[in-house]
Amino acid sequence: RGRTGYTSNYGLEELRTAIAAYLRKHENLEYNPENQILITVGVSEAMDLAMRALLNPGDEVICPEPCYVSYKPCIMLAGGVPVTIPTTQQTAFRVEPDRIRAAVTPKTKAILVSYPSNPTGAVATRELLEQIVAIAREHDLYIVSDEIYDRLTYEGRHTCLPTLPGAYERTILLNGFSKAYAMTGWRIGYAAGAPDVIEAMMKIHQYTMLCAPIMGQMAALEAIKNGYEDSQQMIEQYDQRRRVIVKGLNDAGLECLMPGGAFYAFPSIRRTGLTSDEFAERLLMAEKVAVVPGSAFGDCGEGHIRCSYATSIDKIELALERIARFIANL
Repeated sequence: RGRTGYTSNYGLEELRTAIAAYLRKHENLEYNPENQILITVGVSEAMDLAMRALLNPGDEVICPEPCYVSYKPCIMLAGGVPVTIPTTQQTAFRVEPDRIRAAVTPKTKAILVSYPSNPTGAVATRELLEQIVAIAREHDLYIVSDEIYDRLTYEGRHTCLPTLPGAYERTILLNGFSKAYAMTGWRIGYAAGAPDVIEAMMKIHQYTMLCAPIMGQMAALEAIKNGYEDSQQMIEQYDQRRRVIVKGLNDAGLECLMPGGAFYAFPSIRRTGLTSDEFAERLLMAEKVAVVPGSAFGDCGEGHIRCSYATSIDKIELALERIARFIANL
């Protein structure tokens, strides 16, 4: 319909207004679409912009691991220093607040939070997030909260971090359309936060990206206005698939927690005696099943593999058969 031009650097006004309305309806959050919401090229760009807007050279960002592969590079490319905190299967891959508190130094600028988690599928309790907010308030830190998998929470309700007392004014909320609406290739995300931070992010965005593609923004507008019920049906299918894949992995001899969110299982492969790289490569060569080595997500991911269940039940069951055969033949 001729909508092929640039949008505002902040993004399509109708989309920002719709996102503000969504956050008001579902999270009881008030963001001014004029200066508190920025449309980005996926959450990956939003994370990069947040780090470049917040950090001075040498500033530290506390980052729990295992974590998404771009987090530490975004911090480093902005001149920051990632301070990683390992999480383990024993704590359901949830970060321990005391370890965050112990990692704070005079150079700490922000805490990066990402629940539900890629790669582990871990979800955070409200109590855990409240403790993280308390640490941020105590030390006057920003919180960068990547909530791209918020809708993919299978048990209980996701806690949107800026809804917690004392969190709103210091949190940059990152979200988008890739996961809940199955729109990965459209590359539309957004950041919501304080006007001065969003303006700083926008200034970088306008000179490096100008705006997200208008076609993707129009598609996102349609999704947020009319796609909620369809996405709920998809999420129910994910819930079924996670149960199938976790049971299959455990039956094959790989200890695997039930993920509370996202669409990944993160089983331990330590009993095989292989490193995660060796396991992934040998499984691919022998059985043509692709998994991601846990080491890709940080040192504490070693001994695990990431398995995505964002595919059909038939393919998941076939992959599980092949994984079981591969393990039996080791």
